[in-house]
Amino acid sequence: MRFFRVLWLLGILSACTGNALPVSETTPYKLFYGLTLSVSGIDPHINQNAELGIVLRQVYDTLVYRHPETREFVPGLATSWTISEDGLIYTFKLRENVTFHDGTLFNADAVAANLERIMNPETASQRARLLLGPLTAYQVVDNATINLILSEPYSPLLDGLSQVYTAIASPKALKEYSLLRYQYHQVGTGPFKFVEYVPEDRIVIRRNPDYAWQPDFYAPLAENAVQEIEFRFFRDPATRAAALESGDADVMGELLPLDARELANNPEFTVVPAAIPGQPLQFYMNTAQPPTNNLAVRQALIYATNRNAIVDAVYQGFSPIAWGPLAAVTPFYNPGVVDVYAYNLDQAQTLLAGAGYEDSDNDGILDLNGAPLEVTVIQPAWGLVPEVTQFLQDQWRSVGIRAVIEPVPGFTSLLEEVEKGEYNMVSFDAFGLDPVVLNARYLSSGTVNWTGFSNPELDNLLLEAARQSDNELRRVAYGQSQAIIMQQALILPIRDYVNLNAHSNRISDLRFDPYGWFPLLYNVTITPDD
Repeated sequence: MRFFRVLWLLGILSACTGNALPVSETTPYKLFYGLTLSVSGIDPHINQNAELGIVLRQVYDTLVYRHPETREFVPGLATSWTISEDGLIYTFKLRENVTFHDGTLFNADAVAANLERIMNPETASQRARLLLGPLTAYQVVDNATINLILSEPYSPLLDGLSQVYTAIASPKALKEYSLLRYQYHQVGTGPFKFVEYVPEDRIVIRRNPDYAWQPDFYAPLAENAVQEIEFRFFRDPATRAAALESGDADVMGELLPLDARELANNPEFTVVPAAIPGQPLQFYMNTAQPPTNNLAVRQALIYATNRNAIVDAVYQGFSPIAWGPLAAVTPFYNPGVVDVYAYNLDQAQTLLAGAGYEDSDNDGILDLNGAPLEVTVIQPAWGLVPEVTQFLQDQWRSVGIRAVIEPVPGFTSLLEEVEKGEYNMVSFDAFGLDPVVLNARYLSSGTVNWTGFSNPELDNLLLEAARQSDNELRRVAYGQSQAIIMQQALILPIRDYVNLNAHSNRISDLRFDPYGWFPLLYNVTITPDD
């Protein structure tokens, strides 16, 4: 049994480096890019982490793109598209004379093969399937035309099709490699070819010399355009700035704010903050668990939080204060939520007193019928959340609230704690340009409705916003949704996410797509060391 296990492990390791392209160590236009998460998988159809998109946005094309400046949908592998009057059929005209990196031809059958893979339950897609919404079928009309058929109208479909998680892979490669092994042998149509993936060590991609179907927001290539990119893992945030300064990385994301502040004052580096649309750093309030089942307590927790102090101290002022369930850079953001729960200790104390809380034993903690006012907070390890919860614990104590912090090391353990239902607050978020990111979290039947809140009016607004094609009507529906969420104090928003990136000044023309996490490396240039 041990012998077979060793053979299996050796097979996996050989799969990591089995591509025919050799890794170059000498090209003068090689870029070293720092990744910050040791991912469990990088298959775009299966996995959901942002790290995979940093790499694979360069390897794959999508049917449509969002323009990085205007955010409008522009052609990708589809040159045009139409939507039926009832909103149920999307017809895509596909680009011709496009080839995958393995030399096979891109066509409607290739799109169909990718849809089949994403929708197949055996794929166990964590994100891509959700992005397709109520897609139920497709129809290949001819080599250059495909219909996508929905069970109900779904306005976010184009947004889902523009994301790297629905990237179009080579059907030949998908057929050749198993679900486990494909991530080591990825084949797209994008500007870079996938060379190798060595878990915990590196991912390497190399310029595709045949790429001639780029979206219109790319510029002509310069002579010193990057030819090869090696992505290296820097899991410890404290090592990231040092890696830039030592030359172990040319580009680094998710820098610690203090390090970004220092690098901004260093003439050898450029700091590139990228705002992240979607949800802010926030804490969901569990409305099914005392004491956060009481609206007055939920509101008091928000009023007793000095977000200015947190943003200044923890995030060095790089992040804006968050006021609602959407970051301010997200389409259909409702500015009416701003300042609704501005820091106000007197208001917090008034609400708690009105709910019957008092310090009956003079221990500094309020109580109700002898039970202390205590909230349990699930604290993930990422995003400087531990530093934030320390501030919350100190700030809330000043109004007589005791915070009990429950640290969790990773996503799996966070889910396990949420499943127990014994928490009052939990920090989590989702990024995205379409506010449909709210639906799964606030619909009564939402798959990740960790607030436990149920409201027919909110349900109707969220469902209508997803079905509605008129942007003004969507704006109204999502605006009202955000108002209800904050009226009911379902979350404590802290700060809008900003991805703090920096690069050596040897690097030029680095920019990010509208989702904020994913660089567009096609036009990046590098000045070789003398």
